[in-house]
Amino acid sequence: MEQKYIIGIIAVILIAIVGGALFMSGSSAPARADNELVITAFQHGGEPEAGLDPMYGWGDRGEPLIQSTLMKITRNMTYENDLATDWEVNGDFTEYTVKIRDDVNFTDGTPLTAEDVAFSYNQAKETGAAVDLSSLDKATAVDDTTIKFELNKPDSTFSDKLLYVGIVPSDSYNNETYGTNPVGSGPFKFVQWDKGQQLILEKNPDYYGKQPEFDKLTILFETNEASFNSVKNHELDLGSVPMAYANETVDGYHVYLAESLDVRGISLPVVNNTGETNDDGVPLGNNVTADKSIREALNYGINRTDIAKGALNGVGVPNYDGIAHYLPWYNKEAAIQDSDVDKAKQILKDGGWEDTDGDGIVEKDGLKASFDLYYSSDASERQAIAVGVSEQAKEFGIEINPVGSNWDEMDTVKFSTPIVWGFGSTDPITMWGEYYSDQAGIGYNNPALVNNSAVDKHIDNAMSMDRESSYKEWSAVSWDGNTGISPKGDAAWLWVSEIRYAYFVDDSLDISEDTFKLQPHGGDALGNIYDWTRISSIEK
Repeated sequence: MEQKYIIGIIAVILIAIVGGALFMSGSSAPARADNELVITAFQHGGEPEAGLDPMYGWGDRGEPLIQSTLMKITRNMTYENDLATDWEVNGDFTEYTVKIRDDVNFTDGTPLTAEDVAFSYNQAKETGAAVDLSSLDKATAVDDTTIKFELNKPDSTFSDKLLYVGIVPSDSYNNETYGTNPVGSGPFKFVQWDKGQQLILEKNPDYYGKQPEFDKLTILFETNEASFNSVKNHELDLGSVPMAYANETVDGYHVYLAESLDVRGISLPVVNNTGETNDDGVPLGNNVTADKSIREALNYGINRTDIAKGALNGVGVPNYDGIAHYLPWYNKEAAIQDSDVDKAKQILKDGGWEDTDGDGIVEKDGLKASFDLYYSSDASERQAIAVGVSEQAKEFGIEINPVGSNWDEMDTVKFSTPIVWGFGSTDPITMWGEYYSDQAGIGYNNPALVNNSAVDKHIDNAMSMDRESSYKEWSAVSWDGNTGISPKGDAAWLWVSEIRYAYFVDDSLDISEDTFKLQPHGGDALGNIYDWTRISSIEK
């Protein structure tokens, strides 16, 4: 009996030791070979709800990985050919003709021709879920290597649309199944998608362009704290993290703060809420922000530099008109001397706003200068901006109530309540969506309900000019010395800051910072993956 008892105890101890070892093994970082990458890139668009389908938004902000595009853009914002070998545009910017390579196959072995390109663009226009192709009338295959794009209006920005539509095979494409089992011609090919967890890709050995060094790419769909924890556990080669973690340190990693074109700003609806709605039943207008003195006071009274240094952890760049300073149409004339609380108070007083009951909030005709400010609760930098602006606005008598929410809810108030938005692209057409009068209250366009004929004229002029010449017109949308959307003009927005994207990079990995793309809205961590190299073995 005693011997059996002792043997039993030994068995229990052995089980505990083995079990503990298995547990520790299961909780440690998964082994990665030097020719494999494991990343979290929720800033690369995150997990796509509609699948890996360019017709429904996959890759519309950057490198689609699985599919090819006609062209790519460099860090210096110059075009490079991908599928395209040449392109031209007619004199009034209503017809583009693109020539493509004749040596490209999809990963199912079928050749990629002009017919696939034309199909992809026509399909993307029909779905309306990806790149804005509203100016496209139709795309037609002239022959196997030539595509003609016919537009319904002059559009000198259409060249940017050649960057962001991934090409799918016209013969086999099925919109119900393609997103979960995509076929493409890009640098990687699809292997596996574990929804809610990860995407696994392998190098496409038949890719016609510069081959990535890495044979396997695993993208984990982790965000915020989960992504940072994976960095701390040494499970990643590159981890996307919110700016709140930008000053953290983790042994074996360095932080790369990627410059971006992405700007954060607050829409301030310029019309009163009279009960009118758009075609979707969404209310239009806000009775507080419709008063220009409120909008001006916010623009002059808010200290953007303090928000960039404090709320944005020192990695923001003050912005006044929604145009990132890297863009060729950035307008220095739009900048103002902000953080002037006394001026903000005077603007409100001159506009008839006074604090008559001593509660610290100014009012006019019985209406308090008080409104809600919505932000996406899963975006920490938007929360920081909302809270920072609300705290500062108290100093000159405006009450702002930050409300963390989601887009299902914000869709119902996006044209009547200020929201913290994000915009940023190499394509100036975003300004058409933000400010053009006939776009007010449509989709996500023109949420401030701007109606400015001078602004419209500048946009129309820009669309009818060659790209380089158009910059002065796009710049004038912000401020032309008389009118514009900047604080000196309509002040329809409170633009606050350009942001940067924070990445923890394993010290064994060189992500080629010299060619790392200026990050668009949403980020594009993998835009230069062709240039990444392993400079030392991964520490095991």
